Amino acid sequence: MLKVDAFLNHQIDPALMQKLGKEFAEHFAQEGITKIVTIESSGIAPAVFAGLALGVPVVFARKKKSVTLKDNLYSASVYSYTKQETSDISISKSFLTSEDTILIIDDFLANGQAALGLLEIAREANAAVAGIGIVIEKSFQQGRKLLQETGVEVYSLARIASLENETIQFVRED
Repeated sequence: MLKVDAFLNHQIDPALMQKLGKEFAEHFAQEGITKIVTIESSGIAPAVFAGLALGVPVVFARKKKSVTLKDNLYSASVYSYTKQETSDISISKSFLTSEDTILIIDDFLANGQAALGLLEIAREANAAVAGIGIVIEKSFQQGRKLLQETGVEVYSLARIASLENETIQFVRED
């Protein structure tokens, strides 16, 4: 278990999120991105700062339908290994179109199900996907492999090779 609640998903470090957003924006600067897409809730902070750095709106997929958001939706089912449940995520068709080139941002990549669900929604909307930006990737799980099979670039800021005995080993990039 990797605890990030002090800076990412319970308490948010805005200075760190600003730097993460800037890094995603610089990496994908030449892709013609028109929107950032994420899933609630922990992906919202890094997505907002990436959107701010790129000067584009941020759209997040909701896990629960609200009174104001129940019709005219793109939807996908996403299984959460952490919560051991499947959620139907949705984005209003008003906010994602075939005119968009999106960057998907998420906090974690483990099994890839959240990002695959967002890719499904993007394809349903006929939106182009410039890439997937991940804050922390658990490289010892299958998520990266599944996402790479889609042909979409995966860019992770921190890649963890293993989490054993309370020791974190990072993937070394050559």
